[in-house]
Amino acid sequence: MARLLILLSALAVLAGCSTAPPRDQTNLCNIYRQYPDWYEDSLDMEKAYGTPMNVAMAIMKQESSYVSDALPPRDYLLWIIPWGRVSSAYGYAQAQDPVWGEYKDQTGNGGSRDNFDDAIMFIGWYTDGTQRQLGVSKWDAYKQYLAYHEGRGGFSRGSHNAKPWLLQVARKVETQAKNYGWQLKQCREELEDNRSWWPF
Repeated sequence: MARLLILLSALAVLAGCSTAPPRDQTNLCNIYRQYPDWYEDSLDMEKAYGTPMNVAMAIMKQESSYVSDALPPRDYLLWIIPWGRVSSAYGYAQAQDPVWGEYKDQTGNGGSRDNFDDAIMFIGWYTDGTQRQLGVSKWDAYKQYLAYHEGRGGFSRGSHNAKPWLLQVARKVETQAKNYGWQLKQCREELEDNRSWWPF
């Protein structure tokens, strides 16, 4: 019984360790002020893949609202019986099982989709691949998001053109990326100054 209580306590502590979504998701400066380590992780991603952090963060915001263990909606049998999820997407980046496996195989990164640093690196890796394979600029949040959502094959076939709602969402991501970029210019010096005091 004592062992069971210890195990349950440990699980409760671990559950409490998940990072809460940022309080102000509309302002990238406030996000990085709340979570300075996210700024460090975003810098690492930018250096590794060249994807602007404001673009990667706008994609992440749209995909999960920064919820670490976000899941897609449930699928239903006969409209009433819960029948699994509509896809295998999971975590901050909503990466699906097959493409996450591809990412791990290509990079050797054995991370987790519910860790911010692994998720932001995944987005950088994916957008970098989209630029190399399809010629879509990493600064083009609109097209990058469409390729991210539909997959590169679907984007190449123009599957997004039959989804007006998705085109609207991609414009929303584009606007968010531009806003994030403008905000970042206002606080970049502050964030860099704070890095010099960051002990890790």
